[in-house]
Amino acid sequence: MRSAEYVRHDAVGLAELVAAGEVAPAEPEAAARAAARAVDRLGAVVETWPTDDRPRPGSAPLAGVPFLIKDLGVTMAGRRTELGSRLAAGHVAAADSFLMRRFRRAGLVTFGRTATPELAYDITTEPVLYGATRNPWDPERSAGGSSGGAAAAVAAGVVPVAHGTDAAGSLRIPAACTGTFGLKPTRGRISMGPDADEIFHGLAVHGVVSRTVRDSAVLLDLTRGPEPGDPYTAPEPSRPYAEEVTRPPGPLRVGVLAQAWGGRRTAAPVADALARTVDLLASLGHRVAEAKAPLGVDWEEFVLAHARLSTANIAATVDALAAALGRPVDASTLEPVTLAAHRDGQRVSGPQLVAALALRNQVTRSLARAFDTYDVLLSPTLPDLPPPLGALAEGAAALDGLGWTHRLLDRSPFTAVFNVTGMPAMSVPLTADPGTGLPIGMHFAAGHGREDRLFRLAGQLERASPWADRTPAVWAGHPTDR
Repeated sequence: MRSAEYVRHDAVGLAELVAAGEVAPAEPEAAARAAARAVDRLGAVVETWPTDDRPRPGSAPLAGVPFLIKDLGVTMAGRRTELGSRLAAGHVAAADSFLMRRFRRAGLVTFGRTATPELAYDITTEPVLYGATRNPWDPERSAGGSSGGAAAAVAAGVVPVAHGTDAAGSLRIPAACTGTFGLKPTRGRISMGPDADEIFHGLAVHGVVSRTVRDSAVLLDLTRGPEPGDPYTAPEPSRPYAEEVTRPPGPLRVGVLAQAWGGRRTAAPVADALARTVDLLASLGHRVAEAKAPLGVDWEEFVLAHARLSTANIAATVDALAAALGRPVDASTLEPVTLAAHRDGQRVSGPQLVAALALRNQVTRSLARAFDTYDVLLSPTLPDLPPPLGALAEGAAALDGLGWTHRLLDRSPFTAVFNVTGMPAMSVPLTADPGTGLPIGMHFAAGHGREDRLFRLAGQLERASPWADRTPAVWAGHPTDR
């Protein structure tokens, strides 16, 4: 199976070829490894390894499909999990996490891990440990973060779908930057166990980045559902998500947020893309109107609470890693913004943490009322085009944890709100900037547990405005990238 053939198929298509005997079980994996080598200059894949558990054709829904896991949030027995940090360098997981077991049962052939910023504490993937992950559309620009390695690998054709996590937009931001599809499930849809009951006080969830909507739907069908001891559960869907992709959504009430809650202005190319998306939705029969969706709190209060939740969790993670691995907490193991977060997080008091969780409840209750009026909320995923590499880090060494949180939420003001509420949301690669060719993601959010609605809408949009034929400058299917 040559690269040019391999990259034409999504995960479902590859599994069908293997099950039908049209390609040998080992061929997709070999093609994926060749693709990873061909686009290695992107820095998306930080490690590959031999596979010894390739399933028999037809023995599992995605038997034989090559797959990559993020270097954070999921553990695979006997493989390194370094969290993009020198503090955890060389750390080897002792056991599979619950999600990893489900990936295995799905038949996925996991042969490596993808880059993440240190402790996922950034919206670009440029860790000191492994260096920058580059955007396949323009290698001088960011691929986003924190699942930037996953998105860049999918966008460049290394794998059709890859694991990621999302605590403030970490699936949707890189999906927008790289022209891929990223859906953040409802809180509690996928188990975080067994080593954690929740991550970042419920802000973080697991998911995938993909090139087709059906791949994300199938993976969510295969990985969703609670495990014993989970603190959150999501309502069971009435049918498989894979079936929702082909069902018409019907006319939806779409509320549009053209400008962000915090006042960050949307750049002209992105505003134009949003206007084109509104026109597309109207042509499909949806009722589109400017949204009124108040947070219920002041934006500065929101940022402060988010900073306290984030830094307190960073501090606890850093202290646990340092104790377990016998390493110092200083500039030899951590980057400046992580050290600043660690210092601030150690100073967050119990009452301050409880107050931050109370604000989380206020925001959730307020936005939940918006979904009495609208079926989905639409905004850009990001207010601007993917930034140049290094742009986010300028002056970062002088920032404390609150200052860094301000910077991150200013650059990505639309996504983190839905981590706070736990509601599902997705970035859809509907359009691109005519001037640069860079992809622009459109962000859709729905009420608690309504991934079904998002998948129906995403499937309709994919049929109406296909993106599968768009390929970036660095693409494993090009003759020079074999």
